[in-house]
Amino acid sequence: METFPTHAQPEIRSANGQQEGKTQQPSQDFDAAMMRRCIELARCALGKTAPNPLVGSAIVRDGVVVGEGFHPGAGMPHAEVFALREAGEKALGATVYVNLEPCNHYGRTPPCSEALIAAGVAKVVVGMVDPNPLVSGGGIARLREAGIEVVVGVEEEACRKLNEAFIHRILYRRPFGILKYAMTLDGKIATSSGHSAWVTGEEARSQVHGLRIACDAVIVGGNTVRLDNPQLTSHQEGRHNPLRVVMSRTLDLPKSSRLWETGDASTLVLTQEGTNPEFREFLGSRGVEVVDLSPLTPASAMAYLYDRSFLSVLWECGGILAASAIADGSVQKILAFIAPKIVGGQGSPSPVGDLGFARMTEAIALERVSWHSVGADCLVEGYLKIKD
Repeated sequence: METFPTHAQPEIRSANGQQEGKTQQPSQDFDAAMMRRCIELARCALGKTAPNPLVGSAIVRDGVVVGEGFHPGAGMPHAEVFALREAGEKALGATVYVNLEPCNHYGRTPPCSEALIAAGVAKVVVGMVDPNPLVSGGGIARLREAGIEVVVGVEEEACRKLNEAFIHRILYRRPFGILKYAMTLDGKIATSSGHSAWVTGEEARSQVHGLRIACDAVIVGGNTVRLDNPQLTSHQEGRHNPLRVVMSRTLDLPKSSRLWETGDASTLVLTQEGTNPEFREFLGSRGVEVVDLSPLTPASAMAYLYDRSFLSVLWECGGILAASAIADGSVQKILAFIAPKIVGGQGSPSPVGDLGFARMTEAIALERVSWHSVGADCLVEGYLKIKD
């Protein structure tokens, strides 16, 4: 088991000033470190838990981690259960850390709150309250009712970011949409001839591969399939690959596309009823799923993927589809990789097509913006304001 350093604790004195001993509770720094460990554990299941959240848990007794676990997927035991199993009898009187409030209802698995009570733990440190109305506050209340000390809100911002897709799905009944694009310093995603390999460097591309691991689906339009022939996988053996989704009204797509190679990753084509029967037959022969949507829009695609229990959807499409996805509320987060290159050209495409804005005051301002270097490139991350 891993041992964490203990920190000096404040002395406890009686009313007459006599020392009564030292508290044995971990310090705030220790709590924060353990919560970050829970987040690290939770990330072991990236892309595999939908529609459930990412959850990790650790159990500490006398400054030593005696049990750890994470939730591996829907229908399987929750993180706390795995941690309790590893801890065994050492869970008695221990402190449990978990990045999301323990559940207090019967779903596919029994409530974690009751498992923690039965194990006799003394304290539970929670990263954030569960936004799910079936849970919200109930697990914490049940633990306190049983006499267990509960601390809430440790590393809360990091915990909320880890499960931002789950939170969005619960609150808005849609998957969380992420628009990712790579552009040059002058705002181009390709040259005037359509050539785009490669806008950014290897480090940025590697980060995108990691992003795909965390997403349940990645969406492109027909133009991206025709021009780029993308693979849209994580490029990491043994790691999760998202469902590859192509939106096409015409099914005028090349038979040579790598997206029809479904051995390592599945592909779904969203189209309109009655379109191109001959190509539908070809797709079926390659193991590609075809679904008709009416109307075929980003919003209808997201509604369909919500019904398939997805949490997060990555949009890696061209400017026209990106503009539609932004306009109808299918995108909540922007990841813009900017390369220190200039290609020029009036006909060179930009990452977002026409949104119908005539004045700069109409521009969409991102919130919670951050940026950092990725190799020679820069990544700008921000969120769109969610419309009520």
